[in-house]
Amino acid sequence: MSEPSLRDRIEQYYATVPLLFAEAEEFGPLRLFVRKTAGTPYYGGPYHARPASAGSETAAAADIARVRARQRELGVPEAFEWLAEVTPSLRARIEAAGLPVTERPLMSLDPHHPLPPQSLPEGVTIRALDADDPALPAVLAIPVLAFAAEGTAVGSAGRAELAAAADKLTGDGTVAATRPSLCAGHKTLVAAFAPDGTPLAAGHYHPATGTTEIGGIGTLPTARRQGLGAAVMAALAIHAREHGVHTVFLAYAEEAVARIYARLGFRPVGTTLLIANQPARGQ
Repeated sequence: MSEPSLRDRIEQYYATVPLLFAEAEEFGPLRLFVRKTAGTPYYGGPYHARPASAGSETAAAADIARVRARQRELGVPEAFEWLAEVTPSLRARIEAAGLPVTERPLMSLDPHHPLPPQSLPEGVTIRALDADDPALPAVLAIPVLAFAAEGTAVGSAGRAELAAAADKLTGDGTVAATRPSLCAGHKTLVAAFAPDGTPLAAGHYHPATGTTEIGGIGTLPTARRQGLGAAVMAALAIHAREHGVHTVFLAYAEEAVARIYARLGFRPVGTTLLIANQPARGQ
């Protein structure tokens, strides 16, 4: 039996990793992942990892409407996500239903590509967090501030804003909802810390079937342009490899960020399609 292709492994990952946190409801050739616990809602999409002959190419307007109706019933965004190359016809049908579609190119790291740790500013350290780490609220707040100020330029949000965002995530239950995933090994968080313990950059990954997507890479806006995001990305990939992950991939939205990943050894592999402005999946 031949080994699955890289694209097959990514498709299988999309079919598997949500089941760590959600139930799958089927709507003909489409699936909707419905969270079992609190957290950012998941998406609908093709019946992942099922061949076209079994129906993955036959989603009709009625199927899409049924998924959207269920999402409205659940009170979650009408979100869809899928690999463009696996189900190319779905885009036109989604857009015909009135939902705007955007592209996120994918990059993958060759499993044999050497990935040494990146250099860090003096005194800065990187570590993976456990569920009881006192820095957890602030680490979870890093991408909130980073994605609110898009781009790679140095911004104004710094330690005061980080503390306020961390307090908000503690108060709304996000921190508590994250701890079980960390305890179970379903989520790994890595962050770079200033000498005084303040987190400066962070990211995460969720392993499944020997594959993972690295996501949530963000740097505190006042700490940008020091190579911290690249260092966290490399640390995440190294950590994943050391824990049995063979296929590491990611999605990106900005070419400036893609160039950073390319310097680390990531190469283009395909495109994921999703509804414009839908919430980033948070597991």
